[in-house]
Amino acid sequence: MTQANTFPRDPARPALPAHLATALWLAGIGLPVLPLREGKLPFGNCPVCKESACGDRPHMKTPGPCQCPAPCHGWAAATTDPDILTSPAWARAWRQAVAVAYHPGGAGLTVVDLDTPGAVAWARQNLPTTKTVATTRGEHWIYRGAMQSANGVRDGVDLKSTMAYARWISPGTGPITTLPDAVRGLPVKAPTTARPVPVALAVPARAGGGQCPHRSPAYLERGIAMAGQHITDAHSAIHNTVYRVFLAVLSAHGRCGCLTDVHIGRLFTAAQAKGESLRHCEDSWTNARTKLGM
Repeated sequence: MTQANTFPRDPARPALPAHLATALWLAGIGLPVLPLREGKLPFGNCPVCKESACGDRPHMKTPGPCQCPAPCHGWAAATTDPDILTSPAWARAWRQAVAVAYHPGGAGLTVVDLDTPGAVAWARQNLPTTKTVATTRGEHWIYRGAMQSANGVRDGVDLKSTMAYARWISPGTGPITTLPDAVRGLPVKAPTTARPVPVALAVPARAGGGQCPHRSPAYLERGIAMAGQHITDAHSAIHNTVYRVFLAVLSAHGRCGCLTDVHIGRLFTAAQAKGESLRHCEDSWTNARTKLGM
């Protein structure tokens, strides 16, 4: 595979930042890329795009009203367009970048992120061999085919594909094989997503029970539907979005006894469909209750 430093350049121009050179090479072979900042995280949204106020314009999705030229919107900033990658708006990000990431789903790929030796051992026993990339703590197994990303599908195993990014480490070894059903079925079969929402998470009813004293059942139903849709529509900062939605739902209905496990389960399902693990859902729900003094 061609290495990034073999890219021809005009000797009269200064050398490209190393991470930008790598990004251009990856873009040239069809991987949508983006810079990662300290902590190996995407660059945060600019003030205009904060909290998706701009309406978003991810490069890998249908364009919206946002015309921000900066590498905003996390994974959705990933692009194969060299004009965008080398634009002045991205220059500062490349100077500060500590690594390059790519959007697997945008290239029709799925990365099985094996984060522990135990997870690697499990994959070797249960998954078809494919291209393998050694990581600091484990391995990335890369398959041809995209699917919904999911975190924590089993101990030490995350799936990175659509609406996610994976850090570029190396070309890896071995041929890429087709995404198997064994991987596609992990979000369904995994214990972290198959468990029901614990009853303990339900908000205790106000003494005397009964329906919400200040809102109709239709209002609650509409609110839960809108809350779930807000999570589903989020393009970035999924964890923060889930927490804010949980906080809003609890603020409106958390003390009147009308919120049931069924309602909570719908919110958890929407969050997990965006890649949140059950543990993160539980933590967000607990933190929202704590914030409201429940």
